[in-house]
Amino acid sequence: MPRVKRGVHAHKRREKTLKYTKGFRWGRKSKERAAKEALLHAWTHMFRGRKQKKRDFRALWNVRVNAAARAEGTTYSKLISALQKKNVELDRKILADLAVQEPAVFKKVIAFTRN
Repeated sequence: MPRVKRGVHAHKRREKTLKYTKGFRWGRKSKERAAKEALLHAWTHMFRGRKQKKRDFRALWNVRVNAAARAEGTTYSKLISALQKKNVELDRKILADLAVQEPAVFKKVIAFTRN
């Protein structure tokens, strides 16, 4: 039976693993054994991280809207309640963006809810 040289395929497999660990710290980006272990953990938490990011951003928007609302003399919960009663369909992301980028428009939104 002829001898089979497997170096090319083994090397390709190792390089593929290391390609996924680009940007990792220390030896986890360059040593195959550490890289495989790091990828096991990274890919396990990948799905959860995408969901966590959405929660984190919503919490950030709530904090920003609350801070801007308190500067105008109301609270977050009162503002959201008033917006729902007036059927204003601005979500928290847009409100937070208005509070940071366009404070004058945000003041108009609060003034509208008071009427």
